[in-house]
Amino acid sequence: MMTVMQKSPVTRKPVGRKEITHERIVEAAARAIRRSGYAGTGVADIMKEAGLTHGGFYAHFPSREVLLAEAADRAGAESVALSEQIAASVPPEQALPSMVRAYLSKEHREGIETGCPISALGSEMPRQAPVVRRAATRRIKEMIDVVARQLPDWGQPGAHEQALLMVASMVGTMVLARAVDDPKLSDGFLEAALKKFAPADD
Repeated sequence: MMTVMQKSPVTRKPVGRKEITHERIVEAAARAIRRSGYAGTGVADIMKEAGLTHGGFYAHFPSREVLLAEAADRAGAESVALSEQIAASVPPEQALPSMVRAYLSKEHREGIETGCPISALGSEMPRQAPVVRRAATRRIKEMIDVVARQLPDWGQPGAHEQALLMVASMVGTMVLARAVDDPKLSDGFLEAALKKFAPADD
């Protein structure tokens, strides 16, 4: 969910050569969809980025949609894991402000390829295959849960609603900050949301 990831916090243990290759393709696809969007991500480009030939694709995936679903799942899992990492690295009362500051950072804005897939791809989701939407939805729910668990009233009826609002606001802020070509306006979106959800005195 959060900021630029230098290295994926999601670690998997492929057991054989085919599994290792499969993981390489999914990792390349998870970067590519965030960088170029679903529509702008072709199988040939992903295979080339993974250092493989186009012809080997169907040995690993029955369709492009299945690959996109795995890529969406991987990108979402990385974001959720990073959010949890940030929360665990600070005292409990600092967890939520730290997560918000990481998400609404200029580094995250510039690091679209390794950042939150929802702010990178959300507007494309309604047009995706059900399998892709299902994978993304599962990770969005996890994002909301991570935020909810950091709230002081976690477990109370209002915490889930507050988490929904915070996630929607942070994602929307990042979409707008990336959309405009006015650097001052872009910074303004981030600063306004930070002031609301993670004031400097927190």
